[in-house]
Amino acid sequence: MVVTDETARDDGEVKEFIERFASVLAETGWQRMAGRVFAALLVADSGRRTVAELSEILNASPAAISGAVRYLEQLALASRERDPGTRRDVYRVDSDMWYRVALSQDRVLGRYITSLTSGIQAVGPSTPAGERLADTRAFFAFLAAEMPRIMDRWHAMRGDAAAAEGAP
Repeated sequence: MVVTDETARDDGEVKEFIERFASVLAETGWQRMAGRVFAALLVADSGRRTVAELSEILNASPAAISGAVRYLEQLALASRERDPGTRRDVYRVDSDMWYRVALSQDRVLGRYITSLTSGIQAVGPSTPAGERLADTRAFFAFLAAEMPRIMDRWHAMRGDAAAAEGAP
């Protein structure tokens, strides 16, 4: 059961947080509007908001919201679904989003490793460029090997035995 204390919520501070967190995300390469939408979804107790709610909170057009959600969907950080009984889209985040992102990163790391291997062969493994590419490949291989252990530790910390056994 989720207990919320509505008296603890300060809407002004929440809006300031949304903008601050979106700025941090933008500084790390995110699209600014996507960061704003993501933060607005994170602070919703339900993790869900309609385009109208997001437009009002962020003072942004529905088109801007829709574009931001497409970006977040590509990152597997948000999803779009129909509000039951209506034709309205609802955008949402859930607590497993980071787990899904980590799993997708494992596939990305594999693609990096394969691509770097062909680059090493192209430039020659004993050249300075080949050695640099090999070092980069070794780093990504290390991350790929460690990711399952990191996820196991995350689930153990959360006490999430079912997810640690591979259930998303």
